[in-house]
Amino acid sequence: MSKTQYLTAAAAIALLAAGTLWWRTQSETPPPVIATNSAETLALAEITMPESLSDNARIGAQIFANSCAACHGENAVGIDGVGPPLVHRIYEPSHHGDESFQIAVAQGVRAHHWRFGNMAPVAGLTRGDVAMVIAYIRELQRANGIN
Repeated sequence: MSKTQYLTAAAAIALLAAGTLWWRTQSETPPPVIATNSAETLALAEITMPESLSDNARIGAQIFANSCAACHGENAVGIDGVGPPLVHRIYEPSHHGDESFQIAVAQGVRAHHWRFGNMAPVAGLTRGDVAMVIAYIRELQRANGIN
C-alpha cells in the first residue's frame, strides 16, 4: 500500500522556524514540478512513499529530517518559496549524480534550475551522513519513477 504525503502549512511553518533558510529567490524560471494539488499545502511535489526503506535510507531519512527538511521539505517534496523538491526528474541520477549531492552539502551550489537562489554549505554533515541521505532520496525517487 502506498502513502501519499503532503507538507501542511503548519508543518512548513514549523520547519521554517526550525532552521536557517539557504535558498533565496532568483530570476531563473523553474521547470514544472511533479504536482501540487491542495491550496493548503506548501509542498511542491506530490510523492508516493516506498513500502519500506533500506537500513541506510532509514538513517538518511533521520539525517534529512534534521538537516535538510527545513528547506527541501518533509520527504524531499520541496517548500514553495523556500527550496526545491529533490523527488523530481531534475535530480535523477543521470543528471545529478550522487557526488553532486556530496558537493552541494560540502561546498554549497550556485542556483541553476530553480528560483530559490544559491544553496549554502551544510555544516556538520560528513560524507557518510550525506551518503545515507542520498540513499534515502534515491529510494524516494525510485518509488516515484525517477531512475
